[in-house]
Amino acid sequence: MNQDTQPKTTLKKLGWRKFFQQQLEPDCQLIPARVIRQDLDRYHLFSEKGQLVGTLPGRTRIETESRADLPTVGDWVLVAPVGNADPDQFVIQKTLLRSSKFSRKEAGDRFDEQIIAANIDAVFIVTGLDDNFSPSRIERYLLLAWNSGASPVIVLNKADLCDDLDEKTEQIRAIATGAPIHVVSALNNSGIEKLKAYIPEGTTAAVLGSSGVGKSTIINRFLGYDHFETGNVRDFDSKGRHTTTHRELCIMQDGGLVIDTPGMREIQLWADEDALTSSFEDVESIASTCRFNDCKHQSEPGCAIRAAIDSGELSDERIDSYRKFQRELAHFAEKFNASLRSEKKNDRKKFAKMTRKRPTKRD
Repeated sequence: MNQDTQPKTTLKKLGWRKFFQQQLEPDCQLIPARVIRQDLDRYHLFSEKGQLVGTLPGRTRIETESRADLPTVGDWVLVAPVGNADPDQFVIQKTLLRSSKFSRKEAGDRFDEQIIAANIDAVFIVTGLDDNFSPSRIERYLLLAWNSGASPVIVLNKADLCDDLDEKTEQIRAIATGAPIHVVSALNNSGIEKLKAYIPEGTTAAVLGSSGVGKSTIINRFLGYDHFETGNVRDFDSKGRHTTTHRELCIMQDGGLVIDTPGMREIQLWADEDALTSSFEDVESIASTCRFNDCKHQSEPGCAIRAAIDSGELSDERIDSYRKFQRELAHFAEKFNASLRSEKKNDRKKFAKMTRKRPTKRD
């Protein structure tokens, strides 16, 4: 199959379901389409009419305060034709509410949400079993995945390069909190069929992980042809160059849809306490049996956490990660609330300005 050829499709195959249908007006004449890629101001879309190109009205871009409110890969949008000049050009009139989203804080000092993938059912968290292997990074991805509304699946790739597979698998099992773990070798096409079982027709998976872990190779295996460029990693540190430079949604011939994403160097949290509970269910379950409700898990009498560490049920590293994420989420909540206060203050200023401009009866 040619890499530029996409199979004919239906809304159902694209992931359309009752959740999105209920957002349409009964007499809606707009065309539903799904965002597959964004190139600057142009959105490439899948629809029952085939591939389309959509643009946003200038007013929408100007009035949108957060980039998270703009369409992103995986979103469902409603579009209308521009006119007879170009039958493939459409205007995006509305972005439908999302059923799920994988988000992180935008890199840098700007406090805003960056949505990596929208309307996803599964999140494949990929790590390499070479020198790229990092349980702490997996913990961070897991916390965001539990917050996304999609189901996380941990993928340990490059089994062909690993001499201590059982040891590394046990390390991940200790932090997985119920997320399934799959050991694969994308290079040898081993274990890929079990991953495809998570993406039946009409469902969507996002593939996430740092550069060089084999995300694009895995997706090429899903698709059955080399749609994405792949590259070798450096021997001395197992780091890869960014062969994926943009996010893109692809349709599988014999399954659902999959989103490839660039490697993320920085994974700042955009989550809440519920995500921490889901990601550290083992820790919170044990902590609930401490003698005191406000136990700090240091040296208090009757501390179940300390007892679990002494017995080997929990590791010091796991508790250190838990406390680190607690501090990060507390800082995030503080910044988030400050941002909300700032937005409300700006809204009041805008309202006051509009009020002053209104004509009075004397006018």
